[in-house]
Order: sequence, then structure tokens, then C-alpha cells
Amino acid sequence: MTRGVVMPRSGVIDAREFAVRCEDLGYDACWTGELWGWDAFVALTAIADAVDDLTLGTAIVNVFSRSPATLAAAAASLDEVAPAGVRLGIGPSTAKATEDLHGREYDRPVRRLHETAELVAAFTGGEGRVAYEGETVSVADFPALEADVPVYTAALGPAARRATGRVADGWLPHNVPFPELDEAFETVAGTAREAGRDPDAITVAPYVPSAVDEDGEAARAAIRSHVAYYVGSGDGYRRAVASAFPEAAERVAEAWRAGDRDAARGAVTAEMVDALGVAGTPEEARERFRALAGRDVIDHPIVVVPADADDATAERTVAALAP
Repeated sequence: MTRGVVMPRSGVIDAREFAVRCEDLGYDACWTGELWGWDAFVALTAIADAVDDLTLGTAIVNVFSRSPATLAAAAASLDEVAPAGVRLGIGPSTAKATEDLHGREYDRPVRRLHETAELVAAFTGGEGRVAYEGETVSVADFPALEADVPVYTAALGPAARRATGRVADGWLPHNVPFPELDEAFETVAGTAREAGRDPDAITVAPYVPSAVDEDGEAARAAIRSHVAYYVGSGDGYRRAVASAFPEAAERVAEAWRAGDRDAARGAVTAEMVDALGVAGTPEEARERFRALAGRDVIDHPIVVVPADADDATAERTVAALAP
């Protein structure tokens, strides 16, 4: 069992210092996300020469703001300097981010995810020249790069999970309730078998939103805030949570869309906190994380500190949940 952590972007945390701290604590991988004001590949490149054994990964970069060729080139460049390899986590993001920030049409996101994963694999495969005729992207006659870059997909719904089974090396579920993970992965596994692939070769690396505080209620409040943001901000996240909590997820989304953030956070139930995150005192959180990480379906749990948590919470959480 390996364990990763997503680099917090709050406060004054220095990325290089944080990565070194994670390595010292025994984490195997440091991942970073990307939305706005932060470039994942620049950040990971800055970290690369500060650590000795950490795998570096994107969790996640979206498939609309960069072409598959650009993603492949960035990942291959990072692979040149990363001490223990690179994992490229990609996802479709949301219509809000794609259209309002990048000015791209949010067109057929699952198909775009599928074709991007296939093309990145071809572009980094080190063999021959790449030609690809897809439904959302096509390329012709460029040489492949030689880089070891497993592609992980952030896939929530059944269609995206089927794409994962067909073409991805790993699965990055986020906001899929933990009790639903086995059933959700069976969609990935079944599709992989149909495609002649070994499901056991697909790494399951779920986001584990986590908060640790001596005041357990403060920790749970951080997870409620995290869940409310995602359920309110993207239909894919809302549908994933609704697989176990249909009525509560709709209440959260309605309050968020109405601009009542406090009501949205308040609509996240205790059961949702337990099914979607790890929260509590250090002892409580460690016990819950161990139980979750011990599930057969999970290969690489990834600690994710809520974005609005302060630096002290981030440090406590990463230390408490370290291997």
C-alpha cells in the first residue's frame, strides 16, 4: 500500500518545503491540482530537485485547456527531472472552468477524456510516429516521445468509468462515496475485461478529503465545507454524491446555487462527512484512514486537505495521516 498527498495551496505553505516534509513523513507521492493561478507542471518541476524518492503527479489537470500533445510534452519534460517518476492525472473538469475560464466549449467531456488518455499514451510510448483520428481530436505523423507516464483519469459517472477501464492506467475517484467504491470500480473492471485488459493493473487512487483537529467538530466542519463546494460547483460531483445521498445532495446544490454558502455547508449531513472524508481528532482520523486504506479496492489513497483549511490544519492533517 502506497500513500499520497495533494499539495495544499492555502496560506504561505512553500511547495518545496511541503514536499520534503511529506517525503520525511513517509508519503510515496506528492500530487497537485490546478484550476486558476497555479500551474501544476511548473509547481511539480520546482519540487523535483528538492526530493529524493517522491513520485510526482497531477491530480488533476483538465483535458480542455491543453491539447493531448501539450499534456504529453509537459509530462515527458517533468519525467526527465522527477526522481521517482510521474503520474499524469487528467479529468474533464466542469463546464464553468472550461467555458468561463478557458473559453472552450465543454463538448463531449467523457469522449474527450477517453481520447486524451489514448493520445497521451501514444505520444509518450516511444515507438514510431503518432497518427490518431478521433471524434474530438485528431493528429497526424508526429514522432512519439519516450517517457514512462502512466495516465490516471478522474472519472465519476459510469461512462467515464468505462473509459477508464478501456484506456487508463489508474482511476482517481473524488466524491464517490467510499461505501460505493467497490461497485463503482466494478464498472471499470468489467470494461477492462471486455477490452482484454487486466483490471488489477489499474491503480485505484481515491481522493480522501481529510481534516484533523483536536476539536473534532472543527475538523468535520472543514469536510462539510469541502463537500458543499464540490456538490454545489459541478453536476458530475453532485451526481456522484447523490448515488448514496440523493436528497441531501440536492439540498446542498440548491443552497449553493442560491448563494447561501452557510446553508449549503449545513446541509452536508454527518453521514455524508463519514462517507466522503476523514475527519476528527488525530486518533479518530488515523483510525478512520487506516480502515479506509485497508479496503481491497484501494491501492493508493491520497490525502486531500480542504482548500479553505488553514496552514496549521494542513500540517496537523498531513502529519497525523502519514504512513
